[in-house]
Amino acid sequence: MRKRFAATAVALAAAGCLLAPGVAQAGTGPDSVAVLERGSAAGTAVVSGMNAPGTRLHAEAVRTSTARTLEIDYQVQETGYWCGPAATRIALSARLAPPSQAALAAELGTHTGGTDHISQVTGVLNAHVGTGWYETKEMPNDPPTQAQKDLLWRDVVLDIDNNYPLVTNIVAPPGNQPPGYPPGETIYHYFTVIGYDDANRTVLIADPASFGGNQIYWLSFDQLASLIPPKGYAA
Repeated sequence: MRKRFAATAVALAAAGCLLAPGVAQAGTGPDSVAVLERGSAAGTAVVSGMNAPGTRLHAEAVRTSTARTLEIDYQVQETGYWCGPAATRIALSARLAPPSQAALAAELGTHTGGTDHISQVTGVLNAHVGTGWYETKEMPNDPPTQAQKDLLWRDVVLDIDNNYPLVTNIVAPPGNQPPGYPPGETIYHYFTVIGYDDANRTVLIADPASFGGNQIYWLSFDQLASLIPPKGYAA
């Protein structure tokens, strides 16, 4: 089992938080970023440093012999507890013009403690895309079983290949965190998986919290699998 460090945990129920809240930027259109320009090794930052709440970025779709990434409209979460709405918005942007974070927060039942369960995200995703594609996948075992990891990788590949980003609910304790996370705190959070590279066994993360100024980055698949328990994901 992972050590939870409960005494220093961030008690935001799944929310995550912004390190430097500010005024949302009124943009004339999001800047475009090339997701494979620096490669796809784990820990590679695609874009960083643009972390004002509401900041938007356009990630390009790429397809190579081993990698596939989706075209999405990324946006930094607008409040410290809107990671669920922001991650949902990013996922929807691959298929349609997404609603605002505020509208999605209302649909998800998000409150100041965050978005309570990944199943709420699943329902809202399906309602907007007009299909029953998304299902809630629970990962209660910590560490996950090999069968759960195999299913997660299958879901990543299948969903990305069919233009459906995944939304994952994670728990990131000290010692097992994505880039830029507060190292002494356990973070409960939602982010979006928007691509994969089979050669490096990595996944492309669009992280609405922008911890440490990291918006879009590559993460090892094994680390992704270790972050989800005991929560789940929508795929």
